[in-house]
Amino acid sequence: MKNKKVGWLLNRYVAMVLVGIIISLLLHVLVPENPHNKSKFGDFILSIVITFFAWEGNIRIDEFMNHKLPWEKSIWKRILVHFLATLFYSVFVIYLFLLIYDKYVCELPADRLNSVVNAAVLIGAMFSVFLMSVEISVQFFKKWKASLVDAEKYKQESIQAQLENLKNQVNPHFLFNNLSVLSSLVYKDQDKAVEFINQFSKVYRYLLENRSRELVELNEELTFANSYCFLLKIRFDAALQIHFQVDEQAKLKLLPPMALQILLENAIKHNEASVENPLHVDVESQGNLLIIRNNLQLRQQVESSSKTGINNILNRYKHFTTDKVKIEASTTHFIVQLPLLETKS
Repeated sequence: MKNKKVGWLLNRYVAMVLVGIIISLLLHVLVPENPHNKSKFGDFILSIVITFFAWEGNIRIDEFMNHKLPWEKSIWKRILVHFLATLFYSVFVIYLFLLIYDKYVCELPADRLNSVVNAAVLIGAMFSVFLMSVEISVQFFKKWKASLVDAEKYKQESIQAQLENLKNQVNPHFLFNNLSVLSSLVYKDQDKAVEFINQFSKVYRYLLENRSRELVELNEELTFANSYCFLLKIRFDAALQIHFQVDEQAKLKLLPPMALQILLENAIKHNEASVENPLHVDVESQGNLLIIRNNLQLRQQVESSSKTGINNILNRYKHFTTDKVKIEASTTHFIVQLPLLETKS
């Protein structure tokens, strides 16, 4: 890492020397020769020194702008302010060093001094435009590269979430428990067995149809959750109490698919549920929030978990909103607040 940084600095300084020589050559083209100047080498040194201070100063300006006026905040305001700051600083440095050169190194005739100053302003402007063009190109490339990385990261997280949800539903325990419930229902209550099969198919249909979608309406998620809860209620009966209280306006808002199901499953996975001590899960909407709350009665032996369910929810939300998923745990309750997103226009 250290060698890489040294190499980068060396390349930057070499670039400064080359740019300084080019600027010196441009000045000799734009401004008539000074008969009192016996050494062009001195002009090259002066140009290189000016380039060094102008370049390094503009790097500090860029760092300051990144802190005070980042590109993401206002790109056009950043371009304008950054360009004016770069132009003013570059012209100031060039003019200052030319005055020092005129006073202490080689006095320039008054008419030639004006030409040199004018040329300095012109080259300063060109230098500023050049630096801004490079900066905008670099920022664009960084953002483009970052967007590709974010897209790939989200793709992987989305795939991971899909696999996690499918694994949670198609694992042997889930299938075994539901098939066992179904087999007992066939003999006890054939009508309920038929309804169980219908709800069971709706759960898998939802998983298959929505596994590739980024967001779904809460109304769709609730329909799926009701089917999922039907299976759970047949299995747990009075030991599990799930209540929904969601207003109609909230049902039109969006959230990542299976987010609610993951939280329902977590509540069941980590808590005891019995007729004497039922597990209560409340799902309600409050403004732009969907609140999932359950009483805590933790299992002594928790089922094995990959611990990626809630993390997947958190990571997927990051791609759509700056609003945070809030998780609260007290001695009596576990509460998760999911932001509800506005419908896409």
